[in-house]
Amino acid sequence: MKYLATLSLALAFASSAFAQDAGWLDDKGKPIPQSDARRSLNGFAGHVLITPDADWRAKWNTPAATVPHFNEKTTPIKLGEQVFVLIFFANPMLGADGKANLTCDLDLTRPDGTVSLHKTDVPCWQGPLPGGPQNLYIATPDISFKHDPGDMAGKWTIAVTLKDNLRKTVLPLKTVFVLD
Repeated sequence: MKYLATLSLALAFASSAFAQDAGWLDDKGKPIPQSDARRSLNGFAGHVLITPDADWRAKWNTPAATVPHFNEKTTPIKLGEQVFVLIFFANPMLGADGKANLTCDLDLTRPDGTVSLHKTDVPCWQGPLPGGPQNLYIATPDISFKHDPGDMAGKWTIAVTLKDNLRKTVLPLKTVFVLD
């Protein structure tokens, strides 16, 4: 399995997807239950999503009034197909300098339990936010996976430990994808 883990800048958009006291909200403003892939704690929120959308960056880089829609990959990934892992966050604590300090641990585990990728303390957002902290942001690791010949078939697990280092809050996030 080929995977790319390069860093890129991400832009933020205004969103009502997160409210500091209630956590994640649906489009009607009602709380969404916590899940392995979507959590909030101490006012900090994170969400990991696997999408087949190769144009995810173009969908994200739109005016604040445009809420992007990302397709979630729920069917097995075919040979040659590529998916993208998007890490969202909201409401990080800002330091006296107005900057956020987020890091991530990234783990990819094969169906047999062996580790394919393990990276710790990867910068996920370092610096000022272009909007308010309660806006929704996309973390800077740019991660994609392509199903190559010889990859182990079955359920792969992507675990992201999203850390707000100023708030001292850790969000363990996890999702899976299946290779045919």
